[in-house]
Amino acid sequence: MVLLEEAAMFRSVPRHRPVVLTVLFAAVAAVLLTLTTPAWAGAATASSACHVTWGSLAKSADGARPPTDVVARVRAGQHPCYDRLVVDLGGDARGFRSYDVRYAAVSTEGRGLPVPLRGAADLRIVVRAPAYDQSGHATFSPRNPNEAVGVRSFRTFRQVAFAGSFEGQTTFGLGVRARLPFRVFVLAGSPGDPHGARLVVDVAHRW
Repeated sequence: MVLLEEAAMFRSVPRHRPVVLTVLFAAVAAVLLTLTTPAWAGAATASSACHVTWGSLAKSADGARPPTDVVARVRAGQHPCYDRLVVDLGGDARGFRSYDVRYAAVSTEGRGLPVPLRGAADLRIVVRAPAYDQSGHATFSPRNPNEAVGVRSFRTFRQVAFAGSFEGQTTFGLGVRARLPFRVFVLAGSPGDPHGARLVVDVAHRW
């Protein structure tokens, strides 16, 4: 009986070897695949998720212009697929829908002086709302108009300039890396002001 049991035990050992070898080969293949996969493959997979269909033609709206809306602040942020510029509108800006955004030369409001921008393309952002209140007091006045928002570390943005405000409209110049797709939309509310609005400009990192 003992000899039979030992024989059965030895016969059962080889049955596990294919499983062990299969696991071993799979582990080695995974390591080799990791070592031989180029670094750009992961970047290509990530960028494939950034498919946009916005185009680079002008986006504009000539809708509501609430009489008490004003430009309150400007800010920028980075996203995986695009850089974002936000113009916060204060006052009673609910229903705001009046803007013009396009690739074009940027000039100062009122005097019409050229505004040079860093980057290979200039995006002109016209917000049909003043940067001053009904008493003429400035509601937005950056310390350095040529650097209204710091974007030096951004992937697509190169510069944000404040080109002034005159006769109820405000202009910003956005210098970008190249002529890239962009989109424009308006969101209700702004930080600390539920009656305000936000004009959002997104410029894609790539076509």
